[in-house]
Amino acid sequence: MIGQYLSQERDRLFESQVLIGDDKWENKKKGDHDIIHTVDKPYQHLEYGESFSQSSHSTSHQRNPIGNKPYQCLECGKSFSRRESLTSHQRLHTGEKPYHCLECGKRFIRKRSLTSHQTTHTGEKPYQCLECGKCFNIHTNVRRHQVIHSGEKPYQCLECGKSFNKSSNLTSHQSIHSGEKPYQCLECGKSFGRNSHLTSHQRIHRQEKPYQCLECGKSFPWKESLTYHQRIHTGEKPYQCLECGKTFTTSANIRRHQSIHRGEKPFQCQECGKSFSRRESLTSHQSIHTGQKPYQCLECGKSFSRNSHLTSHQSIHTGEKPYQCPECGNRFSRRANLATHQKIHSRENDRIVELQSSKGPCESSSPTPCNAGISAEASVTDDQTTSA
Repeated sequence: MIGQYLSQERDRLFESQVLIGDDKWENKKKGDHDIIHTVDKPYQHLEYGESFSQSSHSTSHQRNPIGNKPYQCLECGKSFSRRESLTSHQRLHTGEKPYHCLECGKRFIRKRSLTSHQTTHTGEKPYQCLECGKCFNIHTNVRRHQVIHSGEKPYQCLECGKSFNKSSNLTSHQSIHSGEKPYQCLECGKSFGRNSHLTSHQRIHRQEKPYQCLECGKSFPWKESLTYHQRIHTGEKPYQCLECGKTFTTSANIRRHQSIHRGEKPFQCQECGKSFSRRESLTSHQSIHTGQKPYQCLECGKSFSRNSHLTSHQSIHTGEKPYQCPECGNRFSRRANLATHQKIHSRENDRIVELQSSKGPCESSSPTPCNAGISAEASVTDDQTTSA
């Protein structure tokens, strides 16, 4: 019955194309596409009651009802309900990326990934969250975002009970328990629990840095790194510790900080038994035992045990001073030097308050300002703070 209907529908559409001309045919196709945005789903599966926007989707669903996944990957054993999904998945193993961006040359496994990527060049974000007005370039992203407003976390880990708002986050989390890292970098052999993490890592080898700061021109391989960097210029620290009031530029930094209040030190050195609250601190500490300094400056050859130390050192060669004081505008090559400098303003403000409280407000006829004698202290240079 369905097959007869579909045959009649194809004949009708063919006749429409011949009889009404190309312009109206394009309008007909546009009308079919508009169903996506109106969320109208007139085709219903009679057995399960599920609805679809196109009759072809309903037919495909009826061929492969819920739970039926007849197409299996011979490489890893994963099964799929549609042959197209299997074909797309197999490209993960073969490395094939047939879809090519004409703007920047980047290649993709799936056509929809290319379509989504192209919006980064056009800046188009057609999908808007009705709750907060935020716009997205992909329809699936706005659906995932809306879960934030509902607070819904339907994906639960059976191992530890933790819940997530995305199935991909649950899958990524489960690799913590299993230790599984199926995505391997062919360049250096490093493995990852998520394919997205592998893709992000590969930019290091390609030296690809597509995200540039408009303030100072510095480029970054990841969008998140650019966002965090921009807070250096704005002074923004949106994450506040409820325990002590200290603020941070990133959510990762506040999580690390909070472990201090909890007294947690889950990362232990197998060599000497010392424990640390951060994995990076353990890795850095272990270089004491091994003497390893894997981070080398390409400019002068000097080696460092930490990547952060190398980054800080490289500013000597570049002359870069990315850390700006929001109080007076002075710039510094190191974050620690900025923090030292900002204490000057803090002491200055304390002394002004102290003078005002003890002597009252300054008279307008006074030949010297209230902060006389401490202005010299506020002019500490980057070199002076470095030597300190």
